[in-house]
Amino acid sequence: MRIVFVRHCEPNYEIDSLTPKGWREANLLAKRVSNWNIDAFYESPLGRAHDTAKVCLDARRELGKNSDVTVLPWLKEFYYQLKMPVTGADAMCWDLMPSYFNGNKELHDKDSWCDAPLMASGDIRKEYEHVTNAFDSLLKEYGYERLDDGTYKVNEHNDKTIVMFCHFGVTSLLTGHLTGIAPTCLWQGFFMAPSSVTIIGSEEREQGTASFRVQEFGSVSHLTDNNEPVSSSGYFAEVLNL
Repeated sequence: MRIVFVRHCEPNYEIDSLTPKGWREANLLAKRVSNWNIDAFYESPLGRAHDTAKVCLDARRELGKNSDVTVLPWLKEFYYQLKMPVTGADAMCWDLMPSYFNGNKELHDKDSWCDAPLMASGDIRKEYEHVTNAFDSLLKEYGYERLDDGTYKVNEHNDKTIVMFCHFGVTSLLTGHLTGIAPTCLWQGFFMAPSSVTIIGSEEREQGTASFRVQEFGSVSHLTDNNEPVSSSGYFAEVLNL
């Protein structure tokens, strides 16, 4: 099984849609998505993800290809807030200052990161379990049942590919859930450009069980192949365009 996460194109957060550049990115992304053999599409309920998906699926529809999409409310951005110690200021759970993240090693642990005092201030475990439980329920429908150790029991093998149009925060959270990495490490250490594609596939190396492995992370070949600059939205410096 393969899971493809697509981050929405460059966003206009004020109107929860796309910027003019974002619409250009969506049209280039649509050409890429039109070539894929996909079994099911899912999307976040937020406008910027919906608009990205719509451009891609309209292009597939014109070609007579599968373009049905299911909205998953829990696939919205994981934008829950915390209370920073000392100052009491609000902060996004995936937007910590490097000095704080690096100095608090409990935030690096894949099992207990959301029990750290900072995360507990925003009841992040509750939201984390809501998203991951819903995600695992979906995977169970495809034949993959999560076990306590983080691997998946293969009740029914398949070679299906599903696509999820969503956001950086929730994609990192689910990537960490699948691969055994604290999402905080992905939030702090990786960048996923607007319109980028992340592919995660199952490997069944032991009879009856599967694990998931990242095949491609944050791919923007549809932009670079067409001389469209990579957006820096969500990055705190200019990205290197080669």
